[in-house]
Amino acid sequence: MSTPIPRETSGLITRAAFWRSLLFAAGAYASVLVFGPLALLTFLLPLRARFGFVSQWARFSLWWLEKTCHLGFEVEGRENIPATAAVVMCKHQSAWETLALQTVFRPQTWVLKRELLWVPLFGWGLAALAPIAIDRRAGRRAMDQVVRQGADRLARGIWVVVFPEGTRVAPGERGRYRIGGAVLAEHTGSPVVPVAHNAGEYWPRRGFVKRPGTIRMVIGPPIPASGRAAAEILADVQGWIEGTVTRIST
Repeated sequence: MSTPIPRETSGLITRAAFWRSLLFAAGAYASVLVFGPLALLTFLLPLRARFGFVSQWARFSLWWLEKTCHLGFEVEGRENIPATAAVVMCKHQSAWETLALQTVFRPQTWVLKRELLWVPLFGWGLAALAPIAIDRRAGRRAMDQVVRQGADRLARGIWVVVFPEGTRVAPGERGRYRIGGAVLAEHTGSPVVPVAHNAGEYWPRRGFVKRPGTIRMVIGPPIPASGRAAAEILADVQGWIEGTVTRIST
């Protein structure tokens, strides 16, 4: 049986984590002030060059996170990544995966709610990646947009990243998996690369303090889409992601 941490020691650890998290936040916000305006200048460049620039901010943020909060990560299953761009469907627990995915699937763009593009500075960087920015209230028109623009990005060799739950979900919980990414895979025949991780245990979706440790990201074998219905594809994606998240949870 492990010896419980004395309350006084636990309090010191919590305070240290708070100050480390504050230092991380200060550096992250300062970097946005630099990268945001510069991202506007990249609109004159090809998309791959724009991604190369914007993704440097993600790399800096991950480096800064490890230096300040002692929070790193490891990636398992890189051998499962196809040689050509595909649809990526990832568990959504925190802001961390939006950074880490940029270091694995290059170049990439996201399916996201269009309101994110209105965020000053941060939204400029997102816009530089030619995202598929949808109005969730648009229904069928939004789905058509995902299929049309997603097919264009895939044909250009750009990975399309989808968070099927649509919003961040706390560890141990499961959101409703939306079918948009699977419909894109069905229409294009592109396989789906499922991604699971346990980032929410270290970087909470609504928490400020980051826990030190090592986040595990697991990339699964591509799930075939050719000749299959979207509902069938989505069921396989959800089953693999949720099963893997349960396996790697601390």
